[in-house]
Amino acid sequence: MKYDVIIIGSGLGGLECAHILSRAGMNVLLLERGTQAGGCLLSYKRLGLAFDTGFHYVGGLYEGQSLHAIFEYLGLLRLPWERLDTYFDRVTIEDRTFAFAQGYDRFVRTLAEDFPAEREALNRYVNMLKRIEEQQFDMLNPQSGKPSFPFKLFETSAYQYLTETFRDPLLINVLCGTSLKMELRRESLPLFTFAHGNSSFIESSWRLKGDGSLIVNSLVDDIRRHGGEILCNSEVQVLVEKDGKLVHAVCSNGESYEGNIFISNVHPAVTCDLVKQSDRMKKIYRNRIAGLENTFGMFTVSLCIRSRTLKYFNWNQYVYDQPNVWTFYLENSPVSGVLVSCRIPEDGSEYVQQVDLLTPMLWSKCEPWNMTEVGRRGEEYKAMKKRVAEECIILAERFIPGLRDMITGYYTSTPLTYRDYTLTPEGTAYGLRKDFRDPVMTVLSPRTPIPNLFLTGQNLMLHGLHGVTMTTLFTCAEILGKEHIWNIVKN
Repeated sequence: MKYDVIIIGSGLGGLECAHILSRAGMNVLLLERGTQAGGCLLSYKRLGLAFDTGFHYVGGLYEGQSLHAIFEYLGLLRLPWERLDTYFDRVTIEDRTFAFAQGYDRFVRTLAEDFPAEREALNRYVNMLKRIEEQQFDMLNPQSGKPSFPFKLFETSAYQYLTETFRDPLLINVLCGTSLKMELRRESLPLFTFAHGNSSFIESSWRLKGDGSLIVNSLVDDIRRHGGEILCNSEVQVLVEKDGKLVHAVCSNGESYEGNIFISNVHPAVTCDLVKQSDRMKKIYRNRIAGLENTFGMFTVSLCIRSRTLKYFNWNQYVYDQPNVWTFYLENSPVSGVLVSCRIPEDGSEYVQQVDLLTPMLWSKCEPWNMTEVGRRGEEYKAMKKRVAEECIILAERFIPGLRDMITGYYTSTPLTYRDYTLTPEGTAYGLRKDFRDPVMTVLSPRTPIPNLFLTGQNLMLHGLHGVTMTTLFTCAEILGKEHIWNIVKN
């Protein structure tokens, strides 16, 4: 059987592409190397509790906002989303706490109470956020005449913009304090990446009452309802090219699948390795992809909380030891920045059962165990994880006094964990590093040198649930046309 589209990898980008294309009437096959679909949206269970691996909250779901129309089209608005508090993100730096409010006007008013001299600068800042939010959708408008990828929007330094816009260094740290959901890096981070990673959450912020598998299961069910196929335990090992186009995907189990169009949702470097021989994919392209740097990974501590000891808090708490949110993860010192996030109680009570602590972790911290496998990394690795977990707990206790006494156990993951379970090089949390100094090289198009091979996922333009969804739209626009995707977004 020959498929219209074969998709490699069932992370969010692969699932969303399969949903849109199968709903458009295309015959879609999605191949997944793991035992179940989902990628970083997968959860894992321990002692009857489901723990998320890469999803905690999302922005822009309210009607008329940036994600509403596409999530409605994908059937994801039917899931049990619950809106966070008005002050959805709170940032503690040393001994002071600052609040991020939902709604751009309220966001400015709230921060201006702590930084009255910066009110006008805050207004300019939120106008920039709104402008960039609008511009990304304009790129999908077939009538706009704008290119598919906004290289010019990536040519401004986020750090330079912030330091030129605001006079108070503490306010800059506060505004960046919720950005553990991206890699803050002074010498490379584009303003577009920074703005996109913050704007939708200010529109409105939401948690899912349940784990990320709810998103996965919803998409999987719809894909199959539309006639699409999803095969797990089907690791693609070779993409076969003939006469300048891909014709087959060959899996490790010996099965071969024929297709007209191929979409890869795995890391671009891994994708290049799958194409063993090609007249189209030249060495210069392969070397370019292989030479791109990855963003840092994350260290996660999933805490099990003793019954009826910690009341649910309907916001995300960021805690920093010092006002150095752009550099703390580079320092060879104990953890000094952490995100504290909890799950909505599913038993109807007001008490939480689990809390996640997240902090950046560089790949260099994991390199001593680079050649090891899950469960066989040795005692030194276990000791490292225990030490870092303890440092995260100590910092989180600034927000939750006595947290240690509420914990009945915890589970940890490192960039090595993500590398081995999701096949992401270096366990990168946010894909390839975008660089405002060279956006043409670091921002990837969905198109590749092979005309029927396309890319999708967080490595292209944007990361996170919102960013990957936007990238999905760009990938599908290459196949279905901008008009089709624009109708989804606007109707």
